[in-house]
Amino acid sequence: MEFAYPSACFELQMTEGMVIGLFQQALFYTIIVSAPMLIVSIVVGLVISIFQTATSIQEQTITFVPKILAVLIVTGVCAAWLGKVMAEFTLRVFELIPQIIGG
Repeated sequence: MEFAYPSACFELQMTEGMVIGLFQQALFYTIIVSAPMLIVSIVVGLVISIFQTATSIQEQTITFVPKILAVLIVTGVCAAWLGKVMAEFTLRVFELIPQIIGG
């Protein structure tokens, strides 16, 4: 008695276009979700660098704590929005499953 593997039971309907589209959407949402934290980190680092230049302080580690605190604050403020964006994308991917397996 032979058993059929699950992949043999379904005809896959996923095309190259679907893979490319999903990959593009995943990259887009990765950029959108990470942008607030990256932008704040860049701005805080720039402000601290200008301050260090103006005061002639040459300590390299002085930028870490303010950057970390700023990123944590922005993450906390944007957490609901970030969760919503990621959940919507995940639901869209889950809704594609029947199309992928041909059901």
